Amino acid sequence: EHKASRLELFIRIVYWIAIGIVAWVYGLLAMICLVLQWFFILILGRRQQGLSDYAKGYFEYTVSRMPYLYFMTDVRPQVFPDPVKIYRGEG
Repeated sequence: EHKASRLELFIRIVYWIAIGIVAWVYGLLAMICLVLQWFFILILGRRQQGLSDYAKGYFEYTVSRMPYLYFMTDVRPQVFPDPVKIYRGEG
């Protein structure tokens, strides 16, 4: 282990702010998708896959950034979301 430099800590703070802004906007859009999904299910009785994938992508984004934000790793993630890699099991 080595001590983190002040520059590294400054970069981490800037990353926190950038990831927080992206997560806030992404979360707002995901909430809109969930409300639309609710109406879609209520009216048609089935889910719309695109809305579902967008909401899942938001959760994947926040969970994949948590280790860096909570000092569990020093590996810097991208600020913007990765393509969604949702597992779809058989059955």
